[in-house]
Amino acid sequence: MRYHHLRFDIWICLLLGFVISMGTGKIAENLAKKNYNSYVADHTVEDGNIGGIADENFFRAQNVEDLLSHETFTIISPGIEYRNKGGGYHNNHYLQAVTLPSGEKIAALINEDSVQRTGDSIYSGDSILPVGRIVYEDLSKDTYFINQIEYKEPLTRKDFYIDMLGNGGKLNEEDYVSMPSLVVQIVTVIICFALFHTLGSKIGIFPSFFSFKKEKEAEWK
Repeated sequence: MRYHHLRFDIWICLLLGFVISMGTGKIAENLAKKNYNSYVADHTVEDGNIGGIADENFFRAQNVEDLLSHETFTIISPGIEYRNKGGGYHNNHYLQAVTLPSGEKIAALINEDSVQRTGDSIYSGDSILPVGRIVYEDLSKDTYFINQIEYKEPLTRKDFYIDMLGNGGKLNEEDYVSMPSLVVQIVTVIICFALFHTLGSKIGIFPSFFSFKKEKEAEWK
């Protein structure tokens, strides 16, 4: 069995880049924390708006016909059934297969922050889904999404989905902060590696990755 080891210069440059990335990552994390409250404000939906909490004044849809005949509405789902019937990613959003009281199944984009529970736990009582509206789109064109969301049962309609997200769908603080920090760290390592190795090669500490001059001299000989 053959083993391949990275050269010492590569290890040194990666290590230096990693050490520096710890600092840049921490700076990015602190900046993200400062911006989190503003992010939450921008992604918090007011009651009654699309993706917001639906009060008793909103129409409770029973079937597809009800959805199509009302501009806005809500749906009552037993327990967390709407989370157990399948789902899939479409246009970078996770849509779930929601079963209407009629038994018909429709894809829905749901703001979990605005789901109301009527029971003592998420497994009992009903879930009053957020305010929704119809968005017409041919979902059948996204075959990967359809294969995901229909892994249990087929959708009744694929020519539209329900938007119950609006401007909502905020990340928790941990996820919001960790993503930019990770990206900054990765970019820092890549940039530092290139800079340190280039500098080390020019002053003769590290061997060069490419020796164009020697290759040209060999060709002339």
